Amino acid sequence: MERHHLDITEKTIRLMDLRPGERVLDLGCGAGWATRLLARMVGEGPEGFGQVVGLDVSDEMIRRARQASKDFDNILYVWGSAQQIPWEENFFDKVLSVESFYYYADQDRALAELFRVLAPHGRMFILINLYKDNPYSLQWVDKLKVPVHVRSEEEYVELLKKHAFENVEARRIPDDTPTPDDYKTTSFHGVEDLRAFKRIGALLLIASKPDLRTPAPGYTIY
Repeated sequence: MERHHLDITEKTIRLMDLRPGERVLDLGCGAGWATRLLARMVGEGPEGFGQVVGLDVSDEMIRRARQASKDFDNILYVWGSAQQIPWEENFFDKVLSVESFYYYADQDRALAELFRVLAPHGRMFILINLYKDNPYSLQWVDKLKVPVHVRSEEEYVELLKKHAFENVEARRIPDDTPTPDDYKTTSFHGVEDLRAFKRIGALLLIASKPDLRTPAPGYTIY
């Protein structure tokens, strides 16, 4: 997965404005390649030593991630579901999800859980390659062995707003990785379709959690 998603993931991480000392959740971390990128960014800062939690529903992926991350002191890998995140509320400063969100059977429940574990003003970054507005991505839906959600950019934005996230925006993240003429693909009808898929880019959803402790204008907390 790393080889196919590294370009768009690195671009997304740059947009996250990560800072030393922050606490980050890598949701659907797989073998932990993005988790390790995040861990290098948050390091040690004035607010303490940053921490990255990698969460995945696969025991095998968690095992691989732990094996590959032995040199990191600020990574913790946890088995768990996005629909029941085993963590306290209001904890994470940032959340990253790379190419896993459309697999979640109950996306409403997953968003409710993300809202719960994000700290006030925390930001969420969901990167999705499979969505209606990139028609080339639809060529490989039938090749997936599990049910998935296929929504449009507009539908995803409305879904996030429904769950009380604010500052919701959608961006396109093109994949600038060169595709050789002799590249063999089974997911697309041909190399030109793969290149078109990359040019359109992945859908990046960005949103933040409001500070629900902030009183409305005209009200005072005593």
